[in-house]
Amino acid sequence: MAQLQYWGTGRRKNAVARVRLLPGDGKVVINNREFGDYFPLETLKLIVKQPLLLTETANRYDVYANVYGGGISGQAGAVRHGIARALLRVDANLRPTLKKAGLLTRDARMKERKKYGLKGARRAPQFSKR
Repeated sequence: MAQLQYWGTGRRKNAVARVRLLPGDGKVVINNREFGDYFPLETLKLIVKQPLLLTETANRYDVYANVYGGGISGQAGAVRHGIARALLRVDANLRPTLKKAGLLTRDARMKERKKYGLKGARRAPQFSKR
């Protein structure tokens, strides 16, 4: 018998997360590791749990996420975005709550590319008179 599951894809910076919600008791597993082991900082844990806490569904679904690319902060944001999108598939009535909190919008801010003649995106080489 197939188990009911909801999928959501989240992105942030260069990180991409494939999130799966299953009916359960609130367990969060990321890349086959415990939630607390993968995100050691308390702020990152809050970021990931935000959509579940906001919609009061934290103890109703287990979250399984595969995330790759980017850094740890971008990955946390990607998982959050994926959870929010998966919650929409669970119940479309959650949309106003998630939308108002800004959890459905993909954060478009990316690292600016390096330009030729410069040391970074904008940093110019040190000026020398001679």
